[in-house]
Amino acid sequence: MNRKLAVAFLVCVMLLMVAVGCTVPAEPVSAPSEPVHTEEPAQVSEPAPIEEEEPIVEPVAIKGKIILSTTTSTEDSGLLAYILPVFTEETGWEVDTIAVGTGAALQMGRDGQADVLLVHSRPDEDKFIEEGYAEKRYDVMYNDYVIVGPKGGSIAYNQDVEETFQTIAGSNLVFVSRGDDSGTHKKELSIWKILGVDPESNTEYVSAGQGMGATLGMAKEMNAFTLVDRATWLSYADKGDLEIVCEKSKDLLNPYGVIPVSASVNDLINTEGGQAFADWITSQSTQELIATFGVAEFGQPLFIPDAKN
Repeated sequence: MNRKLAVAFLVCVMLLMVAVGCTVPAEPVSAPSEPVHTEEPAQVSEPAPIEEEEPIVEPVAIKGKIILSTTTSTEDSGLLAYILPVFTEETGWEVDTIAVGTGAALQMGRDGQADVLLVHSRPDEDKFIEEGYAEKRYDVMYNDYVIVGPKGGSIAYNQDVEETFQTIAGSNLVFVSRGDDSGTHKKELSIWKILGVDPESNTEYVSAGQGMGATLGMAKEMNAFTLVDRATWLSYADKGDLEIVCEKSKDLLNPYGVIPVSASVNDLINTEGGQAFADWITSQSTQELIATFGVAEFGQPLFIPDAKN
């Protein structure tokens, strides 16, 4: 290699080294960082309470019908309308109700025209069983009788039923009797009998031959005295000028009993349905239901539960 070429090569090498040494390596460029947002913690809401679905209660299948023969007081007071839908709902037995006096109700049992009786004349009920038309009577409830008469009349408020009846007879005051052989009529006659008084000797004695509601209506129109069960009295809307003149006597207690009619009366008696009604109305739940009847409206129950069986 000649001298000029060697010098030129050396110069090129030196220039290359200078160029390399002067080059500043570039620092790595980092990507711009995203701004950091500080978020408040999300509000955690309480989980909504899970509503429990009410169990679906299947309606009881209808089993058939029973015939209930009962007194007008259980119907006029509204008790039957209050409890019988519950009986059907819980047992499946529908009820055909015939409301008459206790005497007529018992006769329907004797004639095989009713499956079960709800009545209130204990001596007659006991006789019905003794005659073989039923096997058992069950206590259900009780209330009491009151004597009502004209406000400001000749009899002041008292608690002596015998004295009250004696005054009515002795003073020939207007008295309206149910006169229908009902439990109420039988109670009235038993009081006259104790006093040794023939009520028919009173020229102002009226025999209505009607149920309790109709008898009260007559007494109101005539401004007369009458004997009425407390439940019907309280629930009777238009009392006119009548008020209670005698109450709370031990002789005015009014017990009710239920009697399933015996299958021996005839082969049409629905003994299953009749016994189902007796069992139901004397059960604890129904006794509690009876105890609520009338409380909201009158501040007192119209019947006191009394099942002991």
